[in-house]
Amino acid sequence: MQVETVLRKNRAVEAYSHRIKFAGMFSNFAETTNIRLNGVYPDKEYKTTPLLTKRITAGSDSLKRGEILVPELLAQGMRVKTGDAVVIVATNRDGSVNGMQFTVSGILSSVVGPGGRDGYINFDDAVELLRMEKAEVSEVAVRVKNFDKLGSFEKSIKKELAGLSSGGKPVYEVHTWEGLSPFVNIAKMIDVMTQFVRIMLVAIVLISIMNVMMMAVYERIREIGTIAAIGTLPEKILYMYITEGFLLGAAGSIAGVVIGAIIIIIVNAAGITFNFGMQQGLVLRASLSAPETVAITITVLAVSLAAGFYPAYKASRMEPVEALRHV
Repeated sequence: MQVETVLRKNRAVEAYSHRIKFAGMFSNFAETTNIRLNGVYPDKEYKTTPLLTKRITAGSDSLKRGEILVPELLAQGMRVKTGDAVVIVATNRDGSVNGMQFTVSGILSSVVGPGGRDGYINFDDAVELLRMEKAEVSEVAVRVKNFDKLGSFEKSIKKELAGLSSGGKPVYEVHTWEGLSPFVNIAKMIDVMTQFVRIMLVAIVLISIMNVMMMAVYERIREIGTIAAIGTLPEKILYMYITEGFLLGAAGSIAGVVIGAIIIIIVNAAGITFNFGMQQGLVLRASLSAPETVAITITVLAVSLAAGFYPAYKASRMEPVEALRHV
């Protein structure tokens, strides 16, 4: 297989697994429902997706010929348990229907999304059930050694497989787990909301510092007139007020980082837990990213300088005589 050759040469690959994915009918001899099935080689699949075995709430992960891992959703709805016999019916490419009897070897805990109806059978059983003359792989799941390099790995694999086409169309598609996740759009919406909040905070900082600096100018008109009358240059007055605005931003940034760090320590020490879907007892862990903290601090300081410029310019352009007359 061309894909397998590419994966073997790629040093970023830790493990990979071939899969035959298809839809079928699941029957307990009394009731029938639909099921999504994955024909896999157990050893390769468990190396590629090690968390799969942790989802087995009952039975074992042997998945020998004639065995099936049933999702908890179907097991509860169809009232089947480990050791029970079930029948899987599927339609092959030619439209003919075939059925095989399986023994439930394990029950998989449910997951959120379409994967909640996924069952697993042995790869060879899938070939026999679908009456394939030659095994046809639906997808290849790949696990990389370093998750942080997933993006670069995706680009390199796409580049290597780009030359493989049939009828002018690419033979293979490459997707990351993020792109296939049903929550990717929700995550993108959260990112957009986060950026919107950041913009709002920058606007608040800008308006707040500008307001403080404008008040500082209006409250010190006579003082400005006095220092201007004794010979202080306008550029010096401009510099004084810009420095004051910068120091306000710096003090606010330092206070914000310190208070934020204290809150994070308190939250982590409290060990707050929550439930999400079928996941129970998840622990809330907050962290402070050094690069992001530096970036936000620099942004606040830049906004402080920008906010203090207009009040400083206004102060530097005051006429000493008019300023001294101010009451």
